[in-house]
Amino acid sequence: MKFPYRKIRLDDASGFFGGLILKPIIPVKISAGNCKELNYEVLIDSGADFCIFDADVGEYLGIDINSGEKITFGGIQDRKGAAAFMHKVVLNIGGWSYSAIVGFSHDIAKQGFGVLGQKGFFDNFVVKFDLNKEEIELREKIR
Repeated sequence: MKFPYRKIRLDDASGFFGGLILKPIIPVKISAGNCKELNYEVLIDSGADFCIFDADVGEYLGIDINSGEKITFGGIQDRKGAAAFMHKVVLNIGGWSYSAIVGFSHDIAKQGFGVLGQKGFFDNFVVKFDLNKEEIELREKIR
């Protein structure tokens, strides 16, 4: 399955980026054991250890966020100690559904995107990024 890169307009154009930037953002459907399902846009991030979504997403799905296993995570920023609570969900990407353990966090920027990382995404797909073609290709891993 193929997805186009998302074109994000920049508030302030620069000589380096111009007026927009391309991001590997794709749509997913998330559900969690009940009839609620949510369409959500996520960033494919090969540097992320696991999939992580805003806590509001989990709460919408009826998940008691703080009841999950607590994981402390950090990133490129200097701040440490952000918390995610791990829960089992069903992700549907391009029509393919599978179960995954993902983190939900109250520490995600409200204007940010969810993240698809190593555990829960890259362990299920072979991913090809082609920036020149502005396309991301996903293939299910054969087990």
